[in-house]
Amino acid sequence: MVQVTDVENSTELPQFYKSFLSGKRQLTSSEIEILKKSNKNSDSSWKNVWVDENLFDVSLICCCEIYGFLVIGRLSPRKLKYHDLSLTEGLYDSYLENVVIGDDCVVRNVSYLSNYKIGDRNILFNIQEMSCTNHSKFGNGILKEGEPESNRIWIGVGNENDGRAVLAFEDMIPADAYIWAKYRDDTFLQQRFFEMTEKAFSKKLDTFGIVSNDVVIKNTTLLKDAKIGSAAYIKGAFKLKNITVLSSEMEPTQIGEGVELVNGIVGYNSRIFYQAVAVRFVIGRNCQLKYGARLLNSVLGDNSTVSCCEILNNLIFPFHEQHHNSSFLIASMLGGQSNIASGATIGSNHNSRAADGEMYAGRGFWPGLCSDFKHNSRFASFTLISKGSYQNELNITYPFSLVASNGPCQPVTIIPAYWFMYNMYAIARNRAKFEKRDRRKIKIQHIETDPLAPDTIQEIEAALRKLIELTAEHLLALKNEKALAAKNKTELYQVAKDFLHQNPDASFTLKDNDSQKKFGAIVLKPVKAYKAYRRIVKFFAVRTLTEYCDRIGRQGLSYEDIRKISDQTLYANWVNVGGQIISESHLTELFDLIKNNSIDTWQQVHEFYDSCQTKYEEYKVAYALNLLEKLYSRPITDFNKKVYDGIIEDVKTSSKEMCDAILASRKKDYDDVFRRQTYRNTKEMEAVIGNISDNEFIRDTQERGSLLEKKVDKLFADFIED
Repeated sequence: MVQVTDVENSTELPQFYKSFLSGKRQLTSSEIEILKKSNKNSDSSWKNVWVDENLFDVSLICCCEIYGFLVIGRLSPRKLKYHDLSLTEGLYDSYLENVVIGDDCVVRNVSYLSNYKIGDRNILFNIQEMSCTNHSKFGNGILKEGEPESNRIWIGVGNENDGRAVLAFEDMIPADAYIWAKYRDDTFLQQRFFEMTEKAFSKKLDTFGIVSNDVVIKNTTLLKDAKIGSAAYIKGAFKLKNITVLSSEMEPTQIGEGVELVNGIVGYNSRIFYQAVAVRFVIGRNCQLKYGARLLNSVLGDNSTVSCCEILNNLIFPFHEQHHNSSFLIASMLGGQSNIASGATIGSNHNSRAADGEMYAGRGFWPGLCSDFKHNSRFASFTLISKGSYQNELNITYPFSLVASNGPCQPVTIIPAYWFMYNMYAIARNRAKFEKRDRRKIKIQHIETDPLAPDTIQEIEAALRKLIELTAEHLLALKNEKALAAKNKTELYQVAKDFLHQNPDASFTLKDNDSQKKFGAIVLKPVKAYKAYRRIVKFFAVRTLTEYCDRIGRQGLSYEDIRKISDQTLYANWVNVGGQIISESHLTELFDLIKNNSIDTWQQVHEFYDSCQTKYEEYKVAYALNLLEKLYSRPITDFNKKVYDGIIEDVKTSSKEMCDAILASRKKDYDDVFRRQTYRNTKEMEAVIGNISDNEFIRDTQERGSLLEKKVDKLFADFIED
């Protein structure tokens, strides 16, 4: 119900306004007379208007209604211009109540402006309402004095029942959201996350809206309880309520036509346009949200693009692509570098008694057109899903695999290591592609873009073990003599491993009952997959060791190098934490530091992430050395010449195959008859798609491959000579 109150005529200036009065003065009687009569302004007393003592042109305030307190910076008859918009400084045709305005600003046609601090060189033009309550939180998940807990805004990531909900805060990155959402079983840790967030903000009921410097806001319907960073550009927005828009001159953010943002944080250098809607959200740096996209109860990682589709209750790591009107992503946690195809329906149905199903997918998740999945499901990194309806829960543990549906009530088909065998171009291009798309100027969230990193290699290790175990079951079913003669599981495991090594041309399939509920999966080409996985592990390990030699200025490893590497702490279990790869041991250390109050702020948490990243390459070297030793079940210094030669040959083969496969994959686009049929001739085709010989990525890959092959020859030279 609308209340009627008397106009307050207090002349006691609140403390907030006193802090802005340096270099300011009150109006003279002649200025008041001009403002009232000539310029048609109104104010209850004019005693609460303060202006710049050196540069104030009274003629530049016209047809304004002033209530409460008004502090105005420098004002002169100069123009502010942004793109095609050019307006003279001053205050025109606006309602102003309890406002501080900086130097050289334009406020024109703002129907209601209340309780805001406006910075310097800002343009506010054609705004219906721009106001701030004294209890605003600007999208942060906190409460002010006297507010009930029910007022707190949580973001229900990863699960629709809010069982993984997190509190937004201005500096949140995907890593923070992940550790908060994932480790729910540690109630004390959860309480500390809550306390760290709460203590970062004031609870006093003295909040005022903030618009920093060099901001343009025009043709906008509603801004309420908003904090706008420097150099932001807002045009034609419908509703911005209880939000923080992070923006700077280095990383300006833009918000456009018809956009509705409620209860959230917009990251630096983001672009949000064309009827996009976000409610209860955190959007990372350098993100795009456009063309009617709906982002609800979600955290979206840096460098992501979302358009047209709906994303609900998700935690998404950096480099996510989803731009189709018919795609839905619900109640999921994605490891980043993902691409959701048109028609993909992820999480629209549930098979439990409540809407609490969820999905987890590692880096590089790529479902095909019109795919749908049943929750709960889990996918290893770089899983490619063929078009289909997957009506049972999936647990795909084979990274870089292809999964295909064979219809309802049937096993799914899995080709492990598919990317390495048939689509090496996409894998090799992955790192360069994402590094090129990373336009962040300031990189708070560390992001691993290399497909071959500790998180994916450990998945390959697990997949290798799984293939050996399934092969053992297969040999027993075939009544293989060696398998039947095995005295225990260890011997049987070795028999299966030897079989995979000694029968490179064997053609058979494996049954994996754990990959799909009820109907399991058929694993195709297990021998080829096993070989491909092993070669990639060696490739990663040797490449990492050659990079280590480059850093220390040596051509190959020495016994002293091996000793130093072996003396380092070995971290063999890794977690994708918001895009950064961190060992489980370091996460445990972080949690202990948080729980004993040694780490008491989110800034300190970020510093811990930084310290892990600083030593990441060292940790990878120890892990790489350990990988080789596990592959051959002995210390690297005990390898004989045959083993070293085998490693070198495998790495060279992998490098050559990678280069050849990259070239062959791209060459198909030029040689395939059906690809060529839309062009009149070769010259037209090359004018459209370019000449393959000019492909910079292919040339760079070939050069790096050639260089690696030369380095590998010298890597183990000291040991081979002995």
